[in-house]
Amino acid sequence: MRERPHDGPLPAARPVPGGRPPQPDGDRVPGPSRPARAPVSRRQYAYGATIAVVVLVLLVLGVLG
Repeated sequence: MRERPHDGPLPAARPVPGGRPPQPDGDRVPGPSRPARAPVSRRQYAYGATIAVVVLVLLVLGVLG
C-alpha cells in the first residue's frame, strides 16, 4: 500500500464522548499538594555540626599526616 504525502496541518483534536478529561499542556499533571516540611530540630543541627567537625578533623589529619 502506498502512503500519501502529508498535505497540511492535522485536524484539530476533539474530546471523545464519555472519555477522560484532557491532560493540561506541559509535562506536569496536577495532583494533591505536598505537606509543608517540618523545621529542622536542634538535635539535627547538633548531628550536622558533629559530622562537620569530624570530617574537618579527618581532613586536617590526612593533609598533615
